[in-house]
Parts: sequence; C-alpha cells; structure tokens
Amino acid sequence: MPLKLLKYGLARDYPVTGDIPATPDLRKSYDVVIIGGGGHGLACAFYLSKYHGITNVAILEKGYLAGGNTARNTTTIRSNYITPEGIAFYKEGVELYGEMSQELDFNVMFSQRGQLTLAHSETTMRSFHLRAEMGKHMGTRLEVVDQKQVQELCPHLNMDYGGALEILGGLWHEDGGTARHDAVAWGYAAQASRRGVEIHQRTEVESINVNGGRVQSVTTNRGEIACGQVMIACGGANYEVAMKAGVRLPIRCYPLQAMVTQPIKPWLHTLVSSVSLHTYLVQSSRGELVIGGGSDPYQSYSTRSTLDMKEHLAQGAVHMFPFLQNMRLLRQWAGTTDMTPDYSPIMGASPLDNLWLDCGWGTWGFKATPVAGKYMAQTIANGKVPDILRPFGMDRFTSFELLNEMGATAASH
Repeated sequence: MPLKLLKYGLARDYPVTGDIPATPDLRKSYDVVIIGGGGHGLACAFYLSKYHGITNVAILEKGYLAGGNTARNTTTIRSNYITPEGIAFYKEGVELYGEMSQELDFNVMFSQRGQLTLAHSETTMRSFHLRAEMGKHMGTRLEVVDQKQVQELCPHLNMDYGGALEILGGLWHEDGGTARHDAVAWGYAAQASRRGVEIHQRTEVESINVNGGRVQSVTTNRGEIACGQVMIACGGANYEVAMKAGVRLPIRCYPLQAMVTQPIKPWLHTLVSSVSLHTYLVQSSRGELVIGGGSDPYQSYSTRSTLDMKEHLAQGAVHMFPFLQNMRLLRQWAGTTDMTPDYSPIMGASPLDNLWLDCGWGTWGFKATPVAGKYMAQTIANGKVPDILRPFGMDRFTSFELLNEMGATAASH
C-alpha cells in the first residue's frame, strides 16, 4: 500500500476511474439477490465474488449506497462482549479489519487505539472482572484497570474523587479501534463491482414472491427479477422487508443518536465510554469529537435527532471532560437500530429454503461488517450455516438458547 501511494503521488498523470459503475438495467434473473446496499450486503457480495466465484449477484438498495446505518454510526470496532460465541465472532471481525485496507486495496483508516470503559460502582467493577476473564479466555486483549491506570490511559478525565460518579476503575480493551465507515463501504463496493456484482441504487423491493417454501422472485419499482438465493441485510428496514416474504422477525426498532463537535487538535487517543452516564467519546481523524450513547427508550423508525438526547449526551461528555463545556456542535444525526430480545444478531437460515437473514444488529452492526459478510457469503455459497454462525440462528428463540449480550455495548441501553 505505501509503495503504491508513493508511485501514484510521483506520477505525472493521475488516471481517474469510477469506483462504482452507474446503475445498470436489471436482468431477468440473478443467482443471488441481496436486499440492502449497506456494509453487510456489500461485504457479502465481495466475499461471494472473490472467494466463491459467484458473480451473478444483484444488490438492491432503496436509497443510495451505504446511506442507512452504515453512514449513521460512530465507527467503533471492538470484541469485548460477554458470551463466548459473541466474543469469538467479533474477535474475528477485529482481525479482518486489520487486514481490510490490503484486502480491498483501499485505505479504510483503521486505527487500533484501545477502548476504556469506566466503572463508577463496585457492582460494575465486579462485572468487568467477569468480562475480562472471559475475554482473556477467548484470546482478546482485555483487562481490568484501577484508578491510577485509568488516569495514565486518559489523563484528561474528571475522576470525580469523592463524588457520586467517582471513577473506581475501568475495563481496558486494547483491541478496540475505529475505521472510516464510508471507506469500508466504498472499498467493498468497488471490489465487488470489478468482479461483476451489480449495485442497483434507488431500487426498492415492493414484494417478495414465495411459492412452495422458496422465494421465486423479487418485485421492485424497476421490474421483477427471478432469484436463486436471497439475503436480507437492510438494517432498520429488516422487519418490514422480511414481512414481505411472510417471515416475522423477533426484532423491534429504536432510534440511536450521535453528534460531533467542531474539530480541534488531537488530544483524545483512546475510545472512552461510561456505562453510568450512557455516553461515549472518540476523536475522529479530522479532530471532531464523536459523542454517542444508548438507543432512545421508545420504538420508532424515525431518524430525526432530538434536543433531549443532545442535552443528555452533552451533559455526559462535559461531566467526563469539563473543559468541553464551550465546544460548538457541528451536527447531530440518528439511525434505526433493529434490536432482538437477547441483544444478539440473527444470522443464517429463515423458514424459507433460499432466504437468508443478516438482521437484528442493534448498535453493533458496523464492527461486524467483514466477519458477517465473510460467513454469510459462505452460507449462501454452500447452502449450509457454518459453525460460527449457528448460535445466532433465529431458531434460538424457540429453543430458548439465547445469547444475552445486554450491557455489552459501550454505553448500556
């Protein structure tokens, strides 16, 4: 990568080529139809085309490329989860991010600088010890740190000694990091397109036509197409789209909001989150402070930001770093999170023979982009769910083999 950049920088001519071809006409049929042109759909198409030789693939996106939750997240990547199954899955996701720029020949600006989650009570410290032991057992870099170590990792923090929110310690996840969400999407899209995958923007799925326990075709606003296999991966729209095929998903949707400040000189070199304040911060490569928290407490498909959440996030950020009180906000936004009862995603088979699910991601879909794409592609190509995805099947809600990841997020819901 550095050598190619140097050669490009010293060249006299700069060849300009479009990374993503213009939306083509729909064919009458495709081997695989992926509903949703976000990170997961694009990643699955890339892995299908590169590693399984399946290139007759159509990605159907109602809006524009990666314009849903992929464009509305805070770019955090981590593997400090609770269950063994969750840790193993997200651990491989972190590893794939480390290789992604080389894999895609596209700089995704992966920055592995660690995540510090703060504890303001002895109860939280005890839960951190349990998580750290499980994480270390599964091979992640995770440890409990005391007050002194917290100060060393983030000297600007308000420790609030003697106060109601005194920082007693924290959970230090050295593997945590960030990546550019738009770069990830465009990298996968460009590589998939070069291998023959078609990306159809402004193409809305109007109905999914089922016969004999299989999806026969998909009707869009641009025409009907026959399909061999179908995957649903459309974020907050997953429930509505699955219902078009008669599949009812055990998910509910909640808004998730975030905001950024004006850019300033880099000073925050880790990701910092507080479970008690329901607030987390990370500084972007442009110097902006990205501030986020938990999902809104009500069900909605709205992506409008609200004043009360802005005030809540600002209050949490200023408590942790009081000198931020006069910072100006640049923008605020919201996405739609599709939550399952056990706060773990749904991946794999559906009640229909050729319909596959990549749903229920809640607040952790971006970090799973490469690993979900890799194994969903393997599932579609082989017609069989791999072992790493089996615990995340929708049938766990009837067998009661749940994967409880509630509280594993950086700012608890």
